[in-house]
Amino acid sequence: MTQTHDSLSAFEADFADHLELSADAQDLLFREARTANTFTDEPVTDEQMRAVYDLVKWAPTSMNNQPLRIVLVRSPEARTKLVEHMGGNNKPKTSVAPLVAVLAADLDFHDELGKVFPHFEGARDLFAANEAMREGSARLNATLQVAYFILGVRAAGLAAGPMTGFDAAGVDRDFFPDGKHRTIAVVNLGRPAEGAWFERLPRLDYDEVVTTV
Repeated sequence: MTQTHDSLSAFEADFADHLELSADAQDLLFREARTANTFTDEPVTDEQMRAVYDLVKWAPTSMNNQPLRIVLVRSPEARTKLVEHMGGNNKPKTSVAPLVAVLAADLDFHDELGKVFPHFEGARDLFAANEAMREGSARLNATLQVAYFILGVRAAGLAAGPMTGFDAAGVDRDFFPDGKHRTIAVVNLGRPAEGAWFERLPRLDYDEVVTTV
């Protein structure tokens, strides 16, 4: 059953009113958004994906490093390769989703720092000299960008089915043969079909997560 803002408890609604987003936007991005397991046949267009990226590119990353790289898997040949690397129940879902995106961290993100972080002239050399730090920053910030990407997909009125159950080395080999990327997630995209979601799982309450010192 769809939960509307009016159906929230008085306790929940009180806190919802402290947010600048409209109630509908809150529901679209968070309360009613779900991980989709099945999709309709409606295609996902390049224009929709451009709109998603042009929104989420503004979200923050460390030193504005933006290491996320996205491959949209559209050709049948590429889809077949990707499905081979997916695990278990992720195989059939990935084989029929309207669009699949492979999201990876670019380990050579530092080559772009002169453009995206121009006020620190030594930024590129700092990361070039420390491979472990560079990979750690790439993975962490690309993972942040995966989360932003999912919210952007929801903002476009689409549903996302993010997955981490796959042979990452195999995906890296087939989709990033330069050896300079590490796959973080594979995301199925489209309009949710009937019965696309599982039951909503519980969330931790504020007092179970937040402390004040």
